[in-house]
Amino acid sequence: MTESLIRILLIEYQPLVRLGIQVVLEKEEDLILTGQADSAVAGFAKFQELSPNVTILGLKLPDSCAIDDLDNYFVNTPKAKIIVLAEHAGDAEISQALKKGASGYICKDVTPQELVDAIRTVAAGRKYIPGNIAQVLSENIGREELTATESNVLRMIVGGMSNKEIAFAMDISENTVKSHIQNIFGKIGVSDRTSAATTAIKRGLVRVDL
Repeated sequence: MTESLIRILLIEYQPLVRLGIQVVLEKEEDLILTGQADSAVAGFAKFQELSPNVTILGLKLPDSCAIDDLDNYFVNTPKAKIIVLAEHAGDAEISQALKKGASGYICKDVTPQELVDAIRTVAAGRKYIPGNIAQVLSENIGREELTATESNVLRMIVGGMSNKEIAFAMDISENTVKSHIQNIFGKIGVSDRTSAATTAIKRGLVRVDL
């Protein structure tokens, strides 16, 4: 094993996705897949054991979400290079991942060449954000962020709860709920609950466990 090799750890729960990435990496002389895991706990243990140059971390794992776990990777390895692998590009999730130290963000529909480029770019100490994901981010630059309360209300809207049910759950009046909802509509650029729910899921404003 030479110094020029880039050692990669893959943490992803879908076997077919792992296999696809493995096949891509096997064709590259400078990339070596040193370990795989299908859960957050097993993945972090592998990370500590193998000290990879680059870690590809699935955004949603059976036992956790990458955004919740990112901080752990930098506690003892502040220069860890993490590429978050997601189902789709939700700008809220991208922003959170980058703020927490991720070096890159790619989706599972990434082409083999884009995957290789992402790994090499991140291994070299640079950020990797594909053009389509950069576009998603730019479309929502400048939008006011939701408060914690508004995020909670939006989560309940996505869950199909009525204003009355939200008011009861939060121990506030229905008028206050309506006020929060209007603020949410304004901030995310929608005019009704259905659009709010759809936008919340698309942009990753609300975490949905599938």
